[in-house]
Amino acid sequence: MVKEFLDKLKKNKLIGNIVIMLSSILLIYLIISIYFINHFFFNTEVNGVNLSLKNYKEANEILESYMNNYSVQIIGRDGRSEDINGRDIKLTYKDKNIINDIKKDQSSILWIASLFGEKDYYVDGLVNLNEESLTKIVDEMDIINKGIVEPVDVSFKYNNGIYEIESEVYGNKINKDKLITILIESIKHGERIVDLEKSLCYENPKYISNSDKTIETRDLLNKYVSTKITYLFAEKKEELNGDIINNWLKVDEDLNVVIDEKALEEYISKLSKSYNTVGITRKFNTSTGKIVDVNGGYYGWKINSVAEEKMLIENIKLGANLEKEPIYSQKGLYREENDIGNTYVEINITRQYLWFYKDGKVIAEGSIVTGDQRKGYSTTLGTYMINYKQRDAVLRGQGYESKVSYWMPFNGNIGIHDASWRYSFGNNIYENNGTHGCVNSPLSLAKKIYENIDAGTPVICYKE
Repeated sequence: MVKEFLDKLKKNKLIGNIVIMLSSILLIYLIISIYFINHFFFNTEVNGVNLSLKNYKEANEILESYMNNYSVQIIGRDGRSEDINGRDIKLTYKDKNIINDIKKDQSSILWIASLFGEKDYYVDGLVNLNEESLTKIVDEMDIINKGIVEPVDVSFKYNNGIYEIESEVYGNKINKDKLITILIESIKHGERIVDLEKSLCYENPKYISNSDKTIETRDLLNKYVSTKITYLFAEKKEELNGDIINNWLKVDEDLNVVIDEKALEEYISKLSKSYNTVGITRKFNTSTGKIVDVNGGYYGWKINSVAEEKMLIENIKLGANLEKEPIYSQKGLYREENDIGNTYVEINITRQYLWFYKDGKVIAEGSIVTGDQRKGYSTTLGTYMINYKQRDAVLRGQGYESKVSYWMPFNGNIGIHDASWRYSFGNNIYENNGTHGCVNSPLSLAKKIYENIDAGTPVICYKE
């Protein structure tokens, strides 16, 4: 019984001690809470000023003192800094009742929460500053005006067959308007330091080395310069590869790859000048043993520049690797230096004579009558080709209509045909009684040519 009584007494004493301890803690908490009825919580800042545990009545005085001695430091990425003094921007403190709004948030009974986190308050209109003075100071800052390095976007350099990324330049150029905006807000918030990097006041490159667009552009450039096209001109070849193509590639401000079509056109034009033969001057070995220069005419090879340029752009975009002939608008029979070959019609205007060679042998020859030079109908000199051949044609022109058995045009409506109305050919007939430009021949000669000639056969008209 005694033991039970003693145990019960000890238990009651323990409970009593706990109650006393909790009551003491509660009392202390309430006493502290009473303190915070008129004081700021722990870790409290207002407009950048530490007011922790300060009496509410002291707030305006502390804030005013802080603002009267205020200055802000501007720190740049290149190690330079600038200071702005509050007096220089006419910074003034404006008394304002800041207590009521803060009291609503800092209920004294909840003071313990302030031990575990900071609380920053911003009261609008607490200070005034002269923005014009601030702008003038910023305009004159060294950090704005001296030693400025412009930002440069990432770029691409062609080297040994591939494009490499050249790193961007960040520079130190500041967006002045943004800086002024940041400064105004920072000063109003009582901040002492403005870090230009953290405040994003710099004008930075739009694209940098590890941007997705940068990688995409580099890969596209390398695809384009991987193109290899070998143009075939019989035994001759022209190779187009990245060493040429890279000069046609540009990258715009949005990192889009642009093909310089004008440069590409110039390349095709150069090919055309080298390998087109229509209208060129040819050294021609005549049947009389002389070598004459024959220029003009429509026979020969001619690259279709427009079609080939379009095809070339498509091939570059595909990164094609191939051998091909260019697209031609017209082809000759041969691609050797003398693209006439050994099958052709030779018309000597001076001698009024025609030879038809086939595979190097004379198949037919004879006297002819060409255009009447007195009337302005001279047969045009140059190298042409048989466009087609037709039996029993009717030739019409101004003031005439003639039926012929064999018609072989080679220059528009100018062609070789029989002329049954003539009784003689050759000599100087063409000077006073020539044709309207056609080549008149005896029926037997026209027939022989017709039976052995094909469309496309070259026709060389020349004078000795």
